[in-house]
Amino acid sequence: MEKGEHRILVTGGAGFIGSHTVLQLLKEGFIVSIFDNLANAVEESIHRVRQLAGPQLSKNLDFHLGDLRSLEDLEKLFSKLKFEAVVHFAGLKAVGESVAYPFRYYDNNVTGSIHLLRTMEKHNCKKLVFSSSAAVYGQQDQVPCAEDFPLKAMNPYGRTKLILEDLARDINKADPEWNIVLLRYFNPVGAHESGKLGEDPKGLPNNLMPFIQQVAVGRLPELNVYGNDYPTPDGSAIRDYIHVMDLADGHVAALRKLFAQSDVGCVAYNLGTGCGTSVLEMVAAFERASGKKIPIKLCPRRPGDATAVYASTEKAEKELGWKAKFGIDDMCRDQWGWASQNPWGYQSKP
Repeated sequence: MEKGEHRILVTGGAGFIGSHTVLQLLKEGFIVSIFDNLANAVEESIHRVRQLAGPQLSKNLDFHLGDLRSLEDLEKLFSKLKFEAVVHFAGLKAVGESVAYPFRYYDNNVTGSIHLLRTMEKHNCKKLVFSSSAAVYGQQDQVPCAEDFPLKAMNPYGRTKLILEDLARDINKADPEWNIVLLRYFNPVGAHESGKLGEDPKGLPNNLMPFIQQVAVGRLPELNVYGNDYPTPDGSAIRDYIHVMDLADGHVAALRKLFAQSDVGCVAYNLGTGCGTSVLEMVAAFERASGKKIPIKLCPRRPGDATAVYASTEKAEKELGWKAKFGIDDMCRDQWGWASQNPWGYQSKP
């Protein structure tokens, strides 16, 4: 089967990582259906994807409004269209919010995913790329984190991802026809180089870069830096930031593997750069890219936050043929390109 005939379902395809991945899938010749409830995304992102893809490729994209927690919504979609594989992004993703509202996270992430997997099985669609997270590692005794480390999530968000990874492993054991790639993202940042697609969180941003960006464009007065007493060179926490376009290409590589190989099983890959960058180093890089001073406010550490987490990336390089191309200066340049053109995200000023 030629890849042009592969119809891929992308859940959460209107969101930050989803929209960038949908664009790359279209460029690679896939036919793409987006399924999203727009709880933390807007339809404008899909219009922008169409613009960037161009008139010819955007014919291969359709959008379906629906919620994974509704078996009815899923059944309607799967009865209408035949999917070769699913890329599953849909879910809530804020650590702090998950600590405050665990029910919301388990319902959305776990119940929704179980409904998706049951519907896939019913319609004999057994290829899945799952959006997991470095949160499944918790705080390890050593870095970089390798895929075979013991898993121990530190917060409800991370636990929902770990539960779903375990579920995927169990499903594959019970029925080896299932082939599943679990992609453990580190910290996705940046934006499409055009400045037309980027991260646009509803409400106060939970992640560092959208927060920095909103300070830079004057929407927020200062950046809260959580913890300046970590045992790191500058006292701020260390993370592995990865450009969203590198991440999108990682999904394309994972799908290629699922289509090329019938015995993938259930396998996990880290998607990161393999380099740790501290919060304060990232702030400095963004100041260089934007020419703006970012005022910061030092706050106590947040519950559930680890000191240093970065990826071992050899496995993805070897088995997916994928490697991150962009460094933090590229990430900040593209993030600023998006922020300066879209200071209020996809909305014009409210």
